[in-house]
Amino acid sequence: MNQTYPKHEKLKKKKYIDLLFSEGRTVTKYPLRLVYVPVKELDVPLQMGVSVSKKYFKKAVDRNYFKRVLRECYRLNKDLLLNDLPEPYVMMFFYQTKERLSYQEIEQKTIELFKKFTDTLQKTP
Repeated sequence: MNQTYPKHEKLKKKKYIDLLFSEGRTVTKYPLRLVYVPVKELDVPLQMGVSVSKKYFKKAVDRNYFKRVLRECYRLNKDLLLNDLPEPYVMMFFYQTKERLSYQEIEQKTIELFKKFTDTLQKTP
């Protein structure tokens, strides 16, 4: 599987971001949260955005570090998502705690979160 995170997979459109927050469904694996919504007119199977709250990390340096970690975890494990997607999705990936987890802990939680997401997709008709 191609382990890249090219520009066309990055969530940028305000229309899709607004759609996520108005109609999106959520899967959580503490301290990570994945908000997703299916989008029929999308060209790629998946668009992903990452976010770290200013509430928990006041310094931009800290927020940027955790955003880099989240993007890297997504990049290395996106095949867990892409293999089971029945239709194109738009997703936002959040880090929601003050705790400063190590990269290994975040990657493990990411894998568990992606598996939980694919399980919920299989359960819903």
